[in-house]
Amino acid sequence: MKVERSAINPRRDQDYPEWYQQVIKAADLAEISSIRGCMVIKPWGYAIWENMQRILNGMLKKSGHKNAYFPLFIPLRFFEKEAEHVEGFAKECAIVTHSRLQPDGKGHLIPASPLEEPLVVRPTSETIIGESFANWVKSYRDLPLKINQWANVVRWEMRTRLFLRTTEFLWQEGHTVHSSPEEAMQETRDMLEVYRVFAEGYMAMPVICGKKSNSERFPGAVDTYCIEAMMQDKKALQAGTSHFLGQNFAKASGIKFVNREGTEEYGWTTSWGVTTRLIGGLIMTHSDDDGLVLPPKLAPIHAVILPIFTEPDRSIVLQYCNELKQELEGNVSSFSDISIEIDDRDLRGGEKFWSHVKRGVPIVIEVGMRDVGANSVCFSRRDAVRSGKQTCDRNTFVGTFRSLLDDIQAILFERARQYRDTNKVSIDSEAEFFAHFREFGGFAVAHWSGDSAIEDRIKKELGVTIRCLPLEGGEEGICPFSGKKSKQRAIWAKSY
Repeated sequence: MKVERSAINPRRDQDYPEWYQQVIKAADLAEISSIRGCMVIKPWGYAIWENMQRILNGMLKKSGHKNAYFPLFIPLRFFEKEAEHVEGFAKECAIVTHSRLQPDGKGHLIPASPLEEPLVVRPTSETIIGESFANWVKSYRDLPLKINQWANVVRWEMRTRLFLRTTEFLWQEGHTVHSSPEEAMQETRDMLEVYRVFAEGYMAMPVICGKKSNSERFPGAVDTYCIEAMMQDKKALQAGTSHFLGQNFAKASGIKFVNREGTEEYGWTTSWGVTTRLIGGLIMTHSDDDGLVLPPKLAPIHAVILPIFTEPDRSIVLQYCNELKQELEGNVSSFSDISIEIDDRDLRGGEKFWSHVKRGVPIVIEVGMRDVGANSVCFSRRDAVRSGKQTCDRNTFVGTFRSLLDDIQAILFERARQYRDTNKVSIDSEAEFFAHFREFGGFAVAHWSGDSAIEDRIKKELGVTIRCLPLEGGEEGICPFSGKKSKQRAIWAKSY
């Protein structure tokens, strides 16, 4: 059957940023709002976020965290308690200064009642949650306290891009209090591992776990850890962060407890989070010039069935499709729920087929009278849509549907891993380093002495930053930029 395909224009190799926007549009994931810098997440995009929420929420609860919710508005004085924190977020804060509006007599509304104290619209919640924790924690018996919240955040961004950086976005943020620095550090590393497992096991997005340099760490944190992924334009995406806050925020908020020896001391805290930026990472890791590609474990639906019939055969074909849908959804697998849809819209076959390709549906099934007569299934895999369609006995297809999804999931991860590893190189000279980023890009694995002035110079001259100091594979050497000793190599890249 001849089908009509309308590829994404431009292609990735022509204009990657515009390709990204067009994939979002073609897949109907989101659109720009009339509010500057904000986005409307449409049903298909939000369904992906719901799947991310569901999976991560289960992982967090399994590791002993409980969900709560804290105010959107944070008194300005709370931020002023932690100097480095307020300095880090000052340029991104949105401030509420009035409580109501009144007519000005000229057909307009103007602010009426000034607030006694300005309120910051939540850019992050360490300070407001710290106030509650100070009331909740009194004794070592109250620890560890492990809380998570799903919320929205406002950061007044100057340059925005759907999912990757918007004025308002959605996220999960965890906050914990512990009785010792060792326990808090273990929590920090444990949550980083949760993010790694989610990114690699569900998003099929390979990541490097590492520690941020001092200039890149979270404002007010002692140490920040992250997972870094490579997108198809060879830029890095920070996909999740976990912060060891030491006692900095505990002292600012007054989070104290009486220890086993009867002495009062400050708690040791952590915070960690991932955002809707993960959807942007998903798009840029897997999608192609035909549109969105989704790993089956995060796809809102795993397969769509397209009935093909003339009116006299309508009831026969639809009955076959409904029976096939029930059989596939009853095939319990590693996917918590198999979701199948039947698309019987009155559209031409080619138009209908490619609409689901662009949305990234893992498997598209076509059923006509020929398939009914042969008790067979004609299907296409989204990870190999250009390889053509396959025909399979219906019973065999139903029996192997789980392994088919597993295979797509594994192929997407391996494809992304190979791309990253191909574009990750070890470099030992400054000249080679500069030539590499001026010509190729990707990840450069190079020694660094720890001098922040080197970071600043390279960022200014190349737009390249240290993405992380990897947690594994450390080796001593010589920094190619200073000639000084280096404790380990760093991952350098241009980034989002």
